[in-house]
Amino acid sequence: MSKYIYKYVGASYVNKVFSLPQHVTLKCGYPKDFNDPYELFLTINFRQKPSLLAFYSDVIGKLPQRPTTCFSRSPIVVPMWAHYAQDSQGFAIEFNEEALATSFPESSFGDIDYKNAAGNELIDVLYRAYEIGKPRYLYMLQNGVFSAAYYTKAKCWSYELERRMIVRPKETRLDGSIVLMDVPKACVSALICGSRASEQTIRAVRDKADDLGCGYYDVKIGKTSPMPHLSSGTGEVFIFDGAAIVRSTRCCTSCKEPLKGRAKLCAWCQIEESHQLNAAERNTFRMLSHAGILDEYIKGMNDITRGHRKDGT
Repeated sequence: MSKYIYKYVGASYVNKVFSLPQHVTLKCGYPKDFNDPYELFLTINFRQKPSLLAFYSDVIGKLPQRPTTCFSRSPIVVPMWAHYAQDSQGFAIEFNEEALATSFPESSFGDIDYKNAAGNELIDVLYRAYEIGKPRYLYMLQNGVFSAAYYTKAKCWSYELERRMIVRPKETRLDGSIVLMDVPKACVSALICGSRASEQTIRAVRDKADDLGCGYYDVKIGKTSPMPHLSSGTGEVFIFDGAAIVRSTRCCTSCKEPLKGRAKLCAWCQIEESHQLNAAERNTFRMLSHAGILDEYIKGMNDITRGHRKDGT
């Protein structure tokens, strides 16, 4: 089964990402530039005796800086759309990881392990390397620290569902000081526009999907679920099932939001005039407003609420 990973991109980068006819261009970074300055604190517990830390520093040296590009394992992470796709005005690129690995055979992939403190896995290796000094323990320590440095992050970032791809420098190119990698278009399986994308962005990304010969989706925000769903250019409704984008088996016949159960309409679309009349009759604020005392009532309740907060009751 194919594995799909997702790159969230701001709308202003459409032309830069798709500047080459046969490739999609991605930006790479180095560990020293990662957005979490505490990532390298998660290799080992640094509360060790000075002699052990000095040995650790001498063996590890400076962490090798290899070009790295970051993805998410899901296309419907709302904070990712907010942070990396310009408040949902941008787009996301779906990549087939197997195709990526084939195109970049010397690359490596790994899911981020989220934790708030370094584990003890490498402490034993560190002590063995320090006390015994056999080269294999130093090798194991270096490899373990490298993996932890590249694939560990604090738990506060866990919403990203991040997966990283480490590539060889020869698989990248420089544009000034920016490290770029050109990914063959065959690796792209779909383009997805954010829920707030402008018509201009939608047209541009849709045209790029046609050029690449890949799928196209729009992110849709429903009325009954906090999770977005997707719509194709032909109006079909899709969901992300945790592994891939799949067609929804049931959706509201009115608003097209995916449904669970046997209903043909979502709860909001089931509202009829009789429901609205009943709601109006039960809404006592309407009565207060009709009597001209609603504002006075709200002010009085606000005063009481503030008074309770001050005296702690």
